[in-house]
Amino acid sequence: MSEKKAIVFIDGNNWYHNSKQVVDAKNLDLKKVAKFICDNFDLDLKQIRYYASIPSISENALRHNQNMDFLKDLEKQGIKIFTRDIEQLDLCKTCKPLVKQNCLDCIGIISIKEKGIYVKIAVDMIEKCLIENECDICILVSGDADFFPAMQTIKGAGKEVLTASVSLGYSNELRNGEFRYFYLKRSDLEHKCMKDNIKNS
Repeated sequence: MSEKKAIVFIDGNNWYHNSKQVVDAKNLDLKKVAKFICDNFDLDLKQIRYYASIPSISENALRHNQNMDFLKDLEKQGIKIFTRDIEQLDLCKTCKPLVKQNCLDCIGIISIKEKGIYVKIAVDMIEKCLIENECDICILVSGDADFFPAMQTIKGAGKEVLTASVSLGYSNELRNGEFRYFYLKRSDLEHKCMKDNIKNS
């Protein structure tokens, strides 16, 4: 095993919305996903951190409870959980029905705002890698280019960060050659990263 210590940072909302287009995302074992990535680069996996925005119970009680049950299950597996509230876009009574009728296809999940989740991930990567020196390499499981400045900061300080994601929704900016990146293929996810009770055809 490599001497390099790795921490995996999972951008939960980005990962779920992208991976569900490729596989049955709810049946993925995130510990297996993290280990698969680390094994590919011969890294010593030290920790998995999962970040998610969740709907408030007042906005959508069912979704809130489903999310909390999912996160509690991850926590039982030893994955560290960090959450932020989802805030609905503040639209007036006139605009709200017009947006719902005409714009949902084009704005998709940005009809909601994630308060602080990207900042939290970026700050934690810098803190864990550069300040607390808990890892030699950060593995970001996300396809979102918003993390590019934090990644540059880590690289500029002499440490390493790489990204991993499915091909759908994987930003070109993250794959421009400045950082190592890793495509998580459907076949690998289905055959190596599913929960033990899921049978693959």
